[in-house]
Amino acid sequence: DLADLPDAIAQMGKRYSFDFAIATSGAESLSFPVPLCGTPRESVEQFLDKLEMQRFFEGLGVPVPPIAADNEYPVMAKPRRGAGGWRNAVLPDAAAEKGWAALYPGVPYIRQEVAKGTPASVCCIANGTAARAIAVNEQLLRGNGESAFGFSGSVTPFDHPSGGVMVALAEKIAAASGCTGTLGIDFVIGRDTPRVIEVNPRFQGTLDTVETAYACNLFRFHVTACAGTLPEAQRVQQYAARRILFADRDLTLDADLKALAPVVSDIPWPGTFFEEDQAITSVSGTGQTRSAALDALDKNISTVRQYMR
Repeated sequence: DLADLPDAIAQMGKRYSFDFAIATSGAESLSFPVPLCGTPRESVEQFLDKLEMQRFFEGLGVPVPPIAADNEYPVMAKPRRGAGGWRNAVLPDAAAEKGWAALYPGVPYIRQEVAKGTPASVCCIANGTAARAIAVNEQLLRGNGESAFGFSGSVTPFDHPSGGVMVALAEKIAAASGCTGTLGIDFVIGRDTPRVIEVNPRFQGTLDTVETAYACNLFRFHVTACAGTLPEAQRVQQYAARRILFADRDLTLDADLKALAPVVSDIPWPGTFFEEDQAITSVSGTGQTRSAALDALDKNISTVRQYMR
């Protein structure tokens, strides 16, 4: 649990010697007993609150779905804090909003106009004042159920006519954010200009496909950017696809998936119990085209699912 992180960090700090700490999702606002290599807490806080992030985008003048009027429907509802899009929902009317809010009592949220289109992101490296876009990614979402907008994978690179617009917007946002190291800018690409959705001031879930597609090391880029140096623009080597597999029922995974690496990552211990809808593992595929990478991904998923019966 996230609430256990401070004590866990304190214990690890006593047990081992570290050069620095890097904060990932859920730990961005924590303090560490060693120097932080990444965005300072005072700079990252505005991107952990979606209302403050909305104000940041509006002040910067970038296209963002506006806050909806109180009686306007449908709306996109988002808890003000939280990552991964797991609780986000499109609410068609007041009754649906009341039911959704009851699922998360006392949790503040924002209501935005619905931005329809294709989800995408840009991975950037920033040094606090300037930024370099590394990759444009197609995002794969759950697509159904209560976690319909939950992140479930990515394809890199994303060849889209709006790619150049997203890169320019992402570099502008990342440079103005005050962030250092790697960060991601999420978009929705509609019929007109792409709209900015949020800033992820940390390593992103697209890390695997970005590194595989560009044969680069984002950790190295992160560390050198925190020291002030941005990387050069990267060249695509291949297409990479990754999807997170979720349990379709309560199950215990007895199989050892290590033999399937490197097409499988986030490998659980044999004998781990998973509740329905809980993330089990990640599966990847590569190819010289997007379709080839997705074909390889589907083949590898079929292989992995044989271990989940």
